[in-house]
Amino acid sequence: MQKPAVTVMVKAARAAGNVLLRHLNKLDALNVVEKDRMDYASEVDGLAEAEIIRELKRAMPDCAILGEETGSSGKGRQTFVIDPLDGTSNYLHGIPHWCVSIALVENGEPQHGVIFDPLRNELFTASRGSGAVLNDKKIRVSERKDLTGAMLITGFPPRERERLAPHLACIGELLKDAEDIRRTGSAALDLAYVACGRADGYFEAGVKPWDIAAGVLLVREAGGRVTDFRGAGTGPMDHRGVLGRQIVAGGLKLSESLQKGIVNSGYAKAF
Repeated sequence: MQKPAVTVMVKAARAAGNVLLRHLNKLDALNVVEKDRMDYASEVDGLAEAEIIRELKRAMPDCAILGEETGSSGKGRQTFVIDPLDGTSNYLHGIPHWCVSIALVENGEPQHGVIFDPLRNELFTASRGSGAVLNDKKIRVSERKDLTGAMLITGFPPRERERLAPHLACIGELLKDAEDIRRTGSAALDLAYVACGRADGYFEAGVKPWDIAAGVLLVREAGGRVTDFRGAGTGPMDHRGVLGRQIVAGGLKLSESLQKGIVNSGYAKAF
């Protein structure tokens, strides 16, 4: 049964999704700003985040907020961590692969997570200790045990381009065993796809809490493992952890093989 907090988060995610869908037919008219080198946001990001915050505050007014667009606000035991549009570049280019991501974090750890893909009407939800669900159906990570034949996902972060060479070298090493490596453009959906077994593993550097908080919980509740490149924890996913970080996710065995492959390639030394 869905937790009350998740019900609130789902309502907020769907409200934001409606905002994003309404603006799809006027992408050329959107005001776009470059927040950082090759890191863009549009006015629709802000509109969607405002809609999320409005819904969340209506139900839980005492919660703190950490949003990609509005930053950190409020103080409380729990924090809503929000990415109103994960995959902004895809959205602005008309590529149909983006989502809304919301997590409720307590003491740095995600307790509830929602990832909503409005285009496919796919709703991923998870609560700590209660498993992960896609459209009311329980999901599990894939059962692949190692990199042989694995389908992996990665990302090339705009703020980490100086580490591109070791990243590409790592990809070359992993492809000696893996079937293929995708780059989809949405960290939240990457993690959701790992959680439901569409991909075997995922790794990326430079991701922020709002990119991954909900997805990390999904993977863990779907029976998977999430670490940094050296196998350590992912760190607090609230206002204390807003710097970019590395992440490796997958089934218990596969994620261990992937993490060791990253170390053996030398990519982990780039950080």
